[in-house]
Amino acid sequence: MITFEGVTKRYPGGTVALDDVSLECPTGRITVFVGTSGGGKTTALRTINRMVEPTSGRVLIDGEDVREKRPAELRRGIGYVIQHAGLFPHRTIEDNIATVPYLLGWNKKKARERALELMERVGLDRTMAKRYPFQLSGGQQQRVGVARALAADPPVMLMDEPFSAVDPVVRAELQDEFLRLQDELHKTIVFVTHDIDEAIKLGDKIAVFQTGGKLVQVDSPEDLLAHPADDFVAGFIGQNRGIRTLSFATTSGLRLSDDAVRPGSAAAADAAGLDWVLVVDDERRPLGWTRPAGVEGTLAEARLDPVGATFRVGADSVRVALDAAVLSPAGLAVGVDGDGAVVGTAAGTDLLAVPTHGSSGPEDDG
Repeated sequence: MITFEGVTKRYPGGTVALDDVSLECPTGRITVFVGTSGGGKTTALRTINRMVEPTSGRVLIDGEDVREKRPAELRRGIGYVIQHAGLFPHRTIEDNIATVPYLLGWNKKKARERALELMERVGLDRTMAKRYPFQLSGGQQQRVGVARALAADPPVMLMDEPFSAVDPVVRAELQDEFLRLQDELHKTIVFVTHDIDEAIKLGDKIAVFQTGGKLVQVDSPEDLLAHPADDFVAGFIGQNRGIRTLSFATTSGLRLSDDAVRPGSAAAADAAGLDWVLVVDDERRPLGWTRPAGVEGTLAEARLDPVGATFRVGADSVRVALDAAVLSPAGLAVGVDGDGAVVGTAAGTDLLAVPTHGSSGPEDDG
Protein backbone atom coordinates (compact mmCIF):
# COMPACT_ATOMS: atom_id res chain seq x y z
CA MET A 1 0.00 0.00 0.00
CA ILE A 2 1.28 3.43 -0.98
CA THR A 3 -0.25 6.24 1.06
CA PHE A 4 -0.16 9.99 0.44
CA GLU A 5 -0.92 12.05 3.54
CA GLY A 6 -1.50 15.74 2.80
CA VAL A 7 1.40 15.90 0.34
CA THR A 8 2.19 19.41 -0.90
CA LYS A 9 5.03 20.47 -3.17
CA ARG A 10 5.66 24.21 -3.49
CA TYR A 11 8.61 25.52 -5.48
CA PRO A 12 10.49 28.78 -4.89
CA GLY A 13 8.51 31.58 -6.47
CA GLY A 14 5.21 30.16 -5.29
CA THR A 15 4.42 27.55 -7.95
CA VAL A 16 2.34 24.75 -6.41
CA ALA A 17 2.91 21.34 -8.03
CA LEU A 18 0.93 19.33 -5.46
CA ASP A 19 -1.75 20.79 -3.24
CA ASP A 20 -2.54 18.76 -0.09
CA VAL A 21 -2.84 15.40 -1.89
CA SER A 22 -4.16 12.45 0.11
CA LEU A 23 -4.92 9.05 -1.40
CA GLU A 24 -4.12 5.35 -1.17
CA CYS A 25 -2.69 3.14 -3.91
CA PRO A 26 -3.76 -0.43 -3.01
CA THR A 27 -1.30 -3.29 -2.72
CA GLY A 28 -1.13 -5.50 -5.80
CA ARG A 29 -3.23 -3.16 -7.92
CA ILE A 30 -2.68 -0.54 -10.62
CA THR A 31 -3.39 3.07 -9.66
CA VAL A 32 -3.31 5.47 -12.59
CA PHE A 33 -2.57 9.18 -12.23
CA VAL A 34 -4.21 11.14 -15.03
CA GLY A 35 -5.08 14.78 -15.63
CA THR A 36 -4.15 18.06 -17.28
CA SER A 37 -0.64 19.34 -17.94
CA GLY A 38 0.65 20.93 -14.77
CA GLY A 39 -1.63 18.77 -12.67
CA GLY A 40 1.21 17.22 -10.70
CA LYS A 41 0.92 13.62 -11.92
CA THR A 42 4.62 13.04 -12.45
CA THR A 43 5.56 15.10 -9.41
CA ALA A 44 3.31 12.89 -7.25
CA LEU A 45 4.86 9.76 -8.76
CA ARG A 46 8.39 11.01 -8.03
CA THR A 47 7.65 11.72 -4.39
CA ILE A 48 7.29 7.95 -3.96
CA ASN A 49 10.93 7.23 -4.83
CA ARG A 50 12.17 10.57 -3.43
CA MET A 51 13.18 12.04 -6.77
CA VAL A 52 11.00 14.91 -5.51
CA GLU A 53 10.86 15.81 -1.82
CA PRO A 54 7.49 17.19 -0.61
CA THR A 55 7.32 20.58 1.04
CA SER A 56 4.91 19.08 3.56
CA GLY A 57 3.01 15.86 4.15
CA ARG A 58 4.19 12.25 3.98
CA VAL A 59 4.41 9.38 1.51
CA LEU A 60 4.37 5.91 3.05
CA ILE A 61 4.98 2.45 1.61
CA ASP A 62 3.33 -0.23 3.73
CA GLY A 63 3.14 2.22 6.61
CA GLU A 64 6.80 3.28 6.49
CA ASP A 65 7.68 6.87 5.62
CA VAL A 66 9.86 6.83 2.50
CA ARG A 67 12.11 9.43 4.17
CA GLU A 68 13.22 6.76 6.64
CA LYS A 69 15.37 5.21 3.90
CA ARG A 70 18.26 6.69 1.99
CA PRO A 71 17.16 7.50 -1.59
CA ALA A 72 19.54 5.02 -3.24
CA GLU A 73 18.40 2.18 -0.97
CA LEU A 74 14.74 3.09 -1.47
CA ARG A 75 15.02 3.17 -5.28
CA ARG A 76 16.64 -0.25 -5.50
CA GLY A 77 13.40 -1.69 -4.15
CA ILE A 78 11.19 0.22 -6.59
CA GLY A 79 10.96 -0.52 -10.31
CA TYR A 80 10.92 2.61 -12.48
CA VAL A 81 9.91 2.84 -16.14
CA ILE A 82 9.95 6.10 -18.10
CA GLN A 83 8.71 7.27 -21.49
CA HIS A 84 11.73 6.52 -23.67
CA ALA A 85 12.92 3.47 -21.69
CA GLY A 86 16.07 5.31 -20.52
CA LEU A 87 18.37 2.44 -21.47
CA PHE A 88 22.15 2.71 -21.24
CA PRO A 89 23.28 2.92 -24.89
CA HIS A 90 26.71 1.38 -24.24
CA ARG A 91 25.32 -1.71 -22.49
CA THR A 92 23.85 -4.82 -24.07
CA ILE A 93 20.20 -5.64 -23.54
CA GLU A 94 20.94 -8.32 -20.94
CA ASP A 95 23.23 -5.98 -19.02
CA ASN A 96 20.66 -3.18 -19.16
CA ILE A 97 18.09 -5.50 -17.62
CA ALA A 98 20.59 -6.70 -15.01
CA THR A 99 21.44 -3.16 -13.86
CA VAL A 100 19.75 -3.33 -10.44
CA PRO A 101 20.82 -6.92 -9.68
CA TYR A 102 24.42 -5.80 -10.31
CA LEU A 103 23.93 -2.91 -7.88
CA LEU A 104 22.57 -5.37 -5.33
CA GLY A 105 25.72 -7.47 -5.58
CA TRP A 106 24.42 -10.38 -7.68
CA ASN A 107 27.14 -12.24 -9.56
CA LYS A 108 27.16 -11.76 -13.33
CA LYS A 109 25.96 -15.29 -14.17
CA LYS A 110 22.91 -15.09 -11.90
CA ALA A 111 22.04 -11.56 -13.03
CA ARG A 112 22.23 -12.47 -16.71
CA GLU A 113 20.15 -15.60 -16.20
CA ARG A 114 17.51 -13.39 -14.58
CA ALA A 115 17.73 -11.02 -17.56
CA LEU A 116 17.17 -13.83 -20.05
CA GLU A 117 14.21 -15.11 -18.05
CA LEU A 118 12.65 -11.64 -18.03
CA MET A 119 13.25 -11.13 -21.74
CA GLU A 120 11.02 -14.11 -22.42
CA ARG A 121 8.45 -12.91 -19.91
CA VAL A 122 8.06 -9.52 -21.62
CA GLY A 123 7.95 -11.05 -25.10
CA LEU A 124 11.55 -10.60 -26.28
CA ASP A 125 13.58 -13.37 -27.92
CA ARG A 126 16.68 -14.42 -25.99
CA THR A 127 18.74 -13.97 -29.16
CA MET A 128 18.45 -10.20 -28.61
CA ALA A 129 20.42 -10.39 -25.36
CA LYS A 130 23.74 -9.32 -26.91
CA ARG A 131 22.25 -6.47 -28.95
CA TYR A 132 22.41 -2.81 -28.01
CA PRO A 133 19.42 -0.47 -27.57
CA PHE A 134 19.91 1.27 -30.95
CA GLN A 135 19.40 -2.12 -32.63
CA LEU A 136 15.86 -2.45 -31.22
CA SER A 137 12.58 -0.83 -32.19
CA GLY A 138 10.87 1.63 -29.85
CA GLY A 139 8.42 -1.01 -28.68
CA GLN A 140 11.20 -3.50 -28.01
CA GLN A 141 13.12 -0.89 -26.03
CA GLN A 142 10.06 -0.26 -23.85
CA ARG A 143 9.81 -4.00 -23.18
CA VAL A 144 13.45 -3.93 -22.07
CA GLY A 145 12.60 -1.01 -19.79
CA VAL A 146 9.80 -3.02 -18.17
CA ALA A 147 12.07 -6.06 -17.81
CA ARG A 148 14.76 -3.92 -16.17
CA ALA A 149 12.22 -2.56 -13.68
CA LEU A 150 11.23 -6.13 -12.78
CA ALA A 151 14.76 -7.50 -12.53
CA ALA A 152 15.12 -7.44 -8.75
CA ASP A 153 11.45 -8.42 -8.26
CA PRO A 154 10.45 -5.13 -6.57
CA PRO A 155 7.04 -5.03 -4.84
CA VAL A 156 6.43 -1.49 -6.18
CA MET A 157 6.66 -0.23 -9.75
CA LEU A 158 6.43 3.39 -10.94
CA MET A 159 5.63 3.95 -14.62
CA ASP A 160 5.77 7.46 -16.08
CA GLU A 161 3.99 7.50 -19.48
CA PRO A 162 5.91 4.38 -20.52
CA PHE A 163 3.97 3.69 -23.73
CA SER A 164 3.30 7.19 -25.04
CA ALA A 165 6.32 7.37 -27.39
CA VAL A 166 5.33 4.41 -29.60
CA ASP A 167 2.75 4.09 -32.38
CA PRO A 168 -0.87 3.13 -31.53
CA VAL A 169 -0.56 -0.52 -32.63
CA VAL A 170 2.57 -1.15 -30.58
CA ARG A 171 1.06 0.79 -27.69
CA ALA A 172 -1.98 -1.50 -27.61
CA GLU A 173 0.31 -4.55 -27.68
CA LEU A 174 2.39 -3.19 -24.80
CA GLN A 175 -0.73 -2.43 -22.76
CA ASP A 176 -2.03 -5.97 -23.26
CA GLU A 177 1.36 -7.45 -22.37
CA PHE A 178 1.53 -5.23 -19.29
CA LEU A 179 -1.89 -6.42 -18.09
CA ARG A 180 -0.88 -10.04 -18.68
CA LEU A 181 2.27 -9.54 -16.60
CA GLN A 182 0.36 -7.83 -13.81
CA ASP A 183 -2.12 -10.71 -13.73
CA GLU A 184 0.84 -13.00 -13.00
CA LEU A 185 2.93 -10.76 -10.73
CA HIS A 186 0.45 -8.61 -8.74
CA LYS A 187 2.79 -5.66 -8.24
CA THR A 188 1.74 -2.43 -6.57
CA ILE A 189 1.89 -0.09 -9.55
CA VAL A 190 1.50 3.66 -9.95
CA PHE A 191 1.11 4.55 -13.62
CA VAL A 192 1.11 8.08 -15.07
CA THR A 193 -0.62 8.86 -18.38
CA HIS A 194 -2.30 11.78 -20.11
CA ASP A 195 -4.57 9.38 -22.04
CA ILE A 196 -7.94 8.71 -20.38
CA ASP A 197 -8.54 5.61 -22.53
CA GLU A 198 -5.23 4.13 -21.36
CA ALA A 199 -6.16 4.97 -17.77
CA ILE A 200 -9.53 3.24 -18.12
CA LYS A 201 -7.99 0.17 -19.75
CA LEU A 202 -5.16 -0.31 -17.26
CA GLY A 203 -6.29 1.14 -13.95
CA ASP A 204 -7.92 -0.59 -11.01
CA LYS A 205 -8.19 2.90 -9.54
CA ILE A 206 -7.85 6.26 -11.27
CA ALA A 207 -6.73 9.50 -9.61
CA VAL A 208 -7.62 12.64 -11.59
CA PHE A 209 -5.39 15.70 -11.11
CA GLN A 210 -6.23 19.28 -12.11
CA THR A 211 -3.79 22.09 -12.94
CA GLY A 212 -2.27 23.38 -9.71
CA GLY A 213 -1.71 19.92 -8.25
CA LYS A 214 -5.26 19.43 -7.02
CA LEU A 215 -6.53 15.86 -6.67
CA VAL A 216 -10.13 16.08 -7.88
CA GLN A 217 -11.40 12.50 -7.82
CA VAL A 218 -10.18 8.99 -6.98
CA ASP A 219 -12.39 6.14 -8.13
CA SER A 220 -12.60 2.89 -10.03
CA PRO A 221 -12.79 3.39 -13.82
CA GLU A 222 -16.45 2.32 -13.81
CA ASP A 223 -17.47 4.77 -11.12
CA LEU A 224 -15.38 7.57 -12.59
CA LEU A 225 -17.23 7.23 -15.89
CA ALA A 226 -20.64 6.81 -14.30
CA HIS A 227 -20.31 9.51 -11.64
CA PRO A 228 -17.70 12.23 -12.41
CA ALA A 229 -17.17 14.41 -9.35
CA ASP A 230 -17.60 17.73 -11.17
CA ASP A 231 -17.65 19.45 -14.54
CA PHE A 232 -13.87 19.37 -14.80
CA VAL A 233 -13.76 15.56 -14.53
CA ALA A 234 -16.69 15.16 -16.92
CA GLY A 235 -14.99 17.44 -19.42
CA PHE A 236 -11.65 15.69 -19.07
CA ILE A 237 -13.22 12.29 -19.70
CA GLY A 238 -14.88 13.67 -22.83
CA GLN A 239 -18.22 13.58 -24.58
CA ASN A 240 -18.03 9.87 -25.40
CA ARG A 241 -18.18 8.94 -21.73
CA GLY A 242 -21.23 6.75 -22.37
CA ILE A 243 -19.44 4.70 -25.01
CA ARG A 244 -16.48 4.23 -22.66
CA THR A 245 -18.76 2.68 -20.03
CA LEU A 246 -19.30 -0.20 -22.47
CA SER A 247 -15.71 -1.23 -21.72
CA PHE A 248 -17.05 -2.62 -18.42
CA ALA A 249 -20.09 -4.42 -19.83
CA THR A 250 -19.43 -8.12 -20.33
CA THR A 251 -20.36 -10.14 -23.41
CA SER A 252 -20.63 -13.37 -21.40
CA GLY A 253 -24.42 -13.26 -21.18
CA LEU A 254 -25.01 -11.75 -24.61
CA ARG A 255 -27.69 -13.44 -26.72
CA LEU A 256 -26.13 -14.31 -30.05
CA SER A 257 -27.93 -15.36 -33.22
CA ASP A 258 -26.92 -18.20 -35.50
CA ASP A 259 -29.41 -17.28 -38.22
CA ALA A 260 -26.88 -15.72 -40.62
CA VAL A 261 -24.15 -18.36 -40.16
CA ARG A 262 -23.73 -20.88 -42.97
CA PRO A 263 -21.00 -23.40 -43.85
CA GLY A 264 -19.33 -22.81 -47.21
CA SER A 265 -20.75 -26.03 -48.59
CA ALA A 266 -24.38 -24.95 -48.02
CA ALA A 267 -26.55 -24.13 -51.04
CA ALA A 268 -27.24 -20.47 -51.63
CA ALA A 269 -30.94 -21.18 -51.51
CA ASP A 270 -30.53 -22.00 -47.83
CA ALA A 271 -29.77 -18.33 -47.23
CA ALA A 272 -32.87 -16.98 -48.94
CA GLY A 273 -34.33 -13.90 -47.26
CA LEU A 274 -31.08 -12.85 -45.57
CA ASP A 275 -29.31 -9.61 -46.42
CA TRP A 276 -25.93 -11.00 -45.42
CA VAL A 277 -24.53 -14.46 -44.74
CA LEU A 278 -21.45 -15.24 -42.65
CA VAL A 279 -19.64 -18.09 -44.38
CA VAL A 280 -17.70 -20.43 -42.08
CA ASP A 281 -15.51 -23.47 -42.64
CA ASP A 282 -16.15 -26.97 -41.30
CA GLU A 283 -14.77 -25.94 -37.88
CA ARG A 284 -16.97 -22.82 -37.85
CA ARG A 285 -14.08 -20.43 -38.34
CA PRO A 286 -15.26 -17.32 -40.19
CA LEU A 287 -14.31 -17.04 -43.86
CA GLY A 288 -16.16 -13.88 -44.85
CA TRP A 289 -19.46 -12.10 -45.48
CA THR A 290 -21.51 -12.40 -48.65
CA ARG A 291 -24.89 -11.26 -49.93
CA PRO A 292 -26.93 -14.35 -50.87
CA ALA A 293 -28.97 -12.51 -53.52
CA GLY A 294 -27.51 -13.26 -56.94
CA VAL A 295 -25.14 -15.96 -55.68
CA GLU A 296 -25.19 -19.09 -57.78
CA GLY A 297 -23.98 -22.49 -56.67
CA THR A 298 -22.54 -22.81 -53.17
CA LEU A 299 -21.57 -20.11 -50.72
CA ALA A 300 -17.99 -21.33 -50.94
CA GLU A 301 -17.94 -20.11 -54.54
CA ALA A 302 -19.33 -16.67 -53.68
CA ARG A 303 -17.25 -13.49 -53.48
CA LEU A 304 -16.55 -12.88 -49.82
CA ASP A 305 -16.07 -9.58 -48.05
CA PRO A 306 -13.58 -9.68 -45.13
CA VAL A 307 -15.04 -10.55 -41.74
CA GLY A 308 -13.06 -7.76 -40.10
CA ALA A 309 -12.74 -7.59 -36.32
CA THR A 310 -14.38 -10.25 -34.17
CA PHE A 311 -14.90 -10.36 -30.41
CA ARG A 312 -14.25 -13.15 -27.92
CA VAL A 313 -17.47 -14.02 -26.15
CA GLY A 314 -17.06 -13.58 -22.39
CA ALA A 315 -13.51 -12.25 -22.70
CA ASP A 316 -14.01 -9.01 -24.64
CA SER A 317 -16.23 -6.13 -23.58
CA VAL A 318 -19.38 -4.86 -25.23
CA ARG A 319 -17.36 -1.88 -26.45
CA VAL A 320 -15.10 -4.23 -28.45
CA ALA A 321 -18.16 -6.02 -29.82
CA LEU A 322 -19.87 -2.76 -30.78
CA ASP A 323 -16.74 -1.63 -32.58
CA ALA A 324 -16.76 -4.93 -34.51
CA ALA A 325 -20.41 -4.38 -35.47
CA VAL A 326 -19.77 -0.83 -36.70
CA LEU A 327 -16.84 -1.99 -38.86
CA SER A 328 -18.63 -5.07 -40.22
CA PRO A 329 -20.04 -4.81 -43.78
CA ALA A 330 -23.15 -6.56 -42.48
CA GLY A 331 -23.51 -4.36 -39.40
CA LEU A 332 -23.22 -7.47 -37.24
CA ALA A 333 -20.55 -8.30 -34.69
CA VAL A 334 -19.11 -11.80 -34.93
CA GLY A 335 -18.61 -13.53 -31.59
CA VAL A 336 -16.02 -16.31 -31.42
CA ASP A 337 -14.84 -18.74 -28.76
CA GLY A 338 -11.29 -19.25 -27.54
CA ASP A 339 -10.46 -21.38 -30.59
CA GLY A 340 -11.75 -18.77 -33.04
CA ALA A 341 -14.92 -20.69 -33.89
CA VAL A 342 -18.06 -18.63 -34.47
CA VAL A 343 -20.55 -18.67 -31.59
CA GLY A 344 -23.01 -16.29 -33.26
CA THR A 345 -23.61 -12.70 -34.32
CA ALA A 346 -25.12 -9.63 -32.66
CA ALA A 347 -26.49 -6.38 -34.03
CA GLY A 348 -25.52 -3.01 -32.61
CA THR A 349 -28.98 -2.54 -31.08
CA ASP A 350 -28.56 -5.83 -29.18
CA LEU A 351 -25.20 -4.70 -27.85
CA LEU A 352 -26.47 -1.31 -26.70
CA ALA A 353 -29.20 -3.07 -24.72
CA VAL A 354 -26.64 -4.82 -22.49
CA PRO A 355 -26.65 -3.24 -18.99
CA THR A 356 -23.38 -1.56 -17.94
CA HIS A 357 -21.86 -1.39 -14.47
CA GLY A 358 -22.63 1.87 -12.75
CA SER A 359 -25.50 2.76 -15.11
CA SER A 360 -27.97 2.85 -12.25
CA GLY A 361 -28.26 5.84 -9.99
CA PRO A 362 -26.97 5.92 -6.44
CA GLU A 363 -30.40 4.98 -5.17
CA ASP A 364 -29.96 1.53 -6.74
CA ASP A 365 -26.70 0.76 -4.97
CA GLY A 366 -27.07 -2.00 -2.45
